[in-house]
Amino acid sequence: MILLYKLFLVLYKTGVSLAANWNSKAKAWIEGRNIQAPVLKERLNKQPNVKTIWFHCASLGEFEQGRPLMEALRATFRQKNCDLKIVLTFFSPSGFEIRKNYKEADLVLYLPLDSKQNAERFLNFTKPDLAVFVKYEFWHFYLSALQHRKIPTILISAIFRKSQPFFRIWGGFHRKMLENFTAIFVQDANSKQLLDGLGQTGKTMISGDTRFDRVIETALNHKPIPALAIFCKDHPVLVAGSTWENDEELIEEWLKTYAAEKEPAWKLILVPHEIHPEHLNKLQDRFPDALRYTQLDSNEMSLIHSNVLIIDRIGILSNIYYYATACYIGGGFNKSGHHNILEAAVYGKPTITGPNYEKFRESVELKKEGGSFTIRNSRELDNILKNADFPKANNIAESYVQQHKGATGHIVQWIMKNVF
Repeated sequence: MILLYKLFLVLYKTGVSLAANWNSKAKAWIEGRNIQAPVLKERLNKQPNVKTIWFHCASLGEFEQGRPLMEALRATFRQKNCDLKIVLTFFSPSGFEIRKNYKEADLVLYLPLDSKQNAERFLNFTKPDLAVFVKYEFWHFYLSALQHRKIPTILISAIFRKSQPFFRIWGGFHRKMLENFTAIFVQDANSKQLLDGLGQTGKTMISGDTRFDRVIETALNHKPIPALAIFCKDHPVLVAGSTWENDEELIEEWLKTYAAEKEPAWKLILVPHEIHPEHLNKLQDRFPDALRYTQLDSNEMSLIHSNVLIIDRIGILSNIYYYATACYIGGGFNKSGHHNILEAAVYGKPTITGPNYEKFRESVELKKEGGSFTIRNSRELDNILKNADFPKANNIAESYVQQHKGATGHIVQWIMKNVF
């Protein structure tokens, strides 16, 4: 199996290298690793009494799960007057490019592709006292090297399903990687039950999902956006966040066919997942009367009389949900499923997604309780916006988020007791 794994890595790198000729993300994946390769030959300037924690996240979503723990550990060490260095790595450009200047990390890097040589060189360079992998990340050579060096290694906010390779007859290679973890913090009882069945009982704990702590903190520190308050005024507002092209096509049809039927008319704040110029130009063609957030001036009348606002800036979506009457969460028509609904639910906003939601525990549970809704077309979107009991959905969504907080504190307590 190890030979197949090595072959997979070679083919993966070859495929990304070829795609880099026309795909900007693939190009960033290759160039980012090449640029930092010489740096990994040097040692991190680490003092004897300073502890180092390495966090690895696949992309931006996993970063948001790891972030509460990074910041809580930073605060805990500060209270104890102890120095802490945090090394943060990403697999994907979409995580690295947005968070490469994250202030709580001392060093932000692309994770070199998994190999025995890269793993040894990376650990020689960073010398972590603890390694934290977030949710889904399993890299054989890195995990093996960490275990060989007896470096405590934990997996946080993990969720497991029967369909994963760990629980298949042929999944011995994947099960072996689980053995390299010192502790595994899972989101729910089903995940723990599945791991217990593999003999991981002693190391598996139900802690919940750290994203709940993150969105609660964000909501408590909400930053007003005056232009949005003017734009929304007394209108019902649909915030469509992290949308893809199929989401945008559906919303365009809804806006043209149904939105004006209500008085006052619905307004739309569109926050696309991709904000490169080509896509923004397509959106402008799709919504010709739309305003662009970065091009707004002080003219309040244009905001008042416009019905569509395109957000062409990253990093403010979680604050934008505050202004919504209802939130459409993009990605639900993609195979991978929709984006984070908790960023909207924390404000007591009902969420609406496409049909691919079953991978996400919070989405399944909120839909069952009545705080989230599923659609397949623009007519169904309009039906929900006209007929759903939003006050009831608001209360359900907000209560659900508050009931699931606390994962970060549980993990910090374990780390300080068992590692430091």
